[in-house]
Amino acid sequence: MVPKTKEQTLAWLRTITGELATATLKRLDDTLPWYGDMPPGRRSAVGLVAQAGITSFISWFEDPKATPWIAADVFGAAPRELLRSVSLTQTLQLIRITVEVVEERVKEGDDVLREAILKYSREIAFASADVYARAAEARGLWDARLEALVVDSILSGEYDNELPSRIAALGWNGHGEVCVLVGTTPRQLDVDQLRRTARHLTADVLIGVQGNRLVLVIGRAEPAPAEGDEDSKAPLPFIDIARKLEPGFGPGHLVLGHEVSTLVDASRSAKAALAGFAVARSWRNAPRPVMADDLLPERAFAGDPLARATLVNRIYKPLQAHSTELLGTLWCYLDNGRSLEATARELFVHPNTVRYRLKRISEVIGWDATGAREALILQSALIIGSIAEPDASRKRPQ
Repeated sequence: MVPKTKEQTLAWLRTITGELATATLKRLDDTLPWYGDMPPGRRSAVGLVAQAGITSFISWFEDPKATPWIAADVFGAAPRELLRSVSLTQTLQLIRITVEVVEERVKEGDDVLREAILKYSREIAFASADVYARAAEARGLWDARLEALVVDSILSGEYDNELPSRIAALGWNGHGEVCVLVGTTPRQLDVDQLRRTARHLTADVLIGVQGNRLVLVIGRAEPAPAEGDEDSKAPLPFIDIARKLEPGFGPGHLVLGHEVSTLVDASRSAKAALAGFAVARSWRNAPRPVMADDLLPERAFAGDPLARATLVNRIYKPLQAHSTELLGTLWCYLDNGRSLEATARELFVHPNTVRYRLKRISEVIGWDATGAREALILQSALIIGSIAEPDASRKRPQ
């Protein structure tokens, strides 16, 4: 029988504290599978939380003004790692069962005691939510700082052996190839929307803000299909992923670096994207987004050594190694304003022969000299490649 006066009720509650704690732990073991699967140390920590909750209720019932100290009283006994192993949902289940046990034991008590239990359970639920919210906020701030550090390391290309572990700590889900996308930072940056868009595209992103520049490191969240697997879909090209992410950027140019094999190698893609972003305004009709490799002439003119090396290694040297005849035809075709007839007259061949050679050039290097933009890229490659040639071989092929 529950005593009637508050002093008697308090004394009685103190005498049954151990009984309530024992009944609560038994109920937890009987009804919550996750509690039974815990290691003994964590089970003990959860038990301490339940016992602290009962003790704190008695103290609160004696002095309701003690409400601000509920979280410290109840969760202070728990080790810090318990927050990482017990979710908020599980904590609320723990609170519910503890309250049920106490209510069953004092069901014959007066209305004041039952009302106190209801009010305290509300306060303890809010207090537990506050504890988890603070922990989540602290983790979010830490993750944001760590993500900024990783992105800065990728952009600078200066990182140590700890970079893979930092990337893993961020929960990076990327597999295989990676690209870096650089644009302007919008007035209201919605990081969550960018991440949601990336998830819908089966991609993962690392996000960094550097003043007015917004940098995204993009990786595919699913591994590439095995060779010969006809049922698997081809991965979405990075340029298509960039187009879907484009609304999350501010106005201005948006430049996508080339693919690299792993996240650790992303600094090469970042350097290309940053160099392209710096000169994108010089291409009047540049698309948004634009590939950094489509800005090779502008980057080379601005002194980007990576762009110069790319032009030489992907255009000039392959043509030179394949056929000096093709190299000479390309020189002549571009010097004559992309005129088939003028090129044919200078080379003393039929225009169809020039047309055939231009097709072979496209097959060898992947660029079509008949397009205005690609012609600029090819002419830049020829100029830079010839400048880089030793003096003995600098004579233009005929």
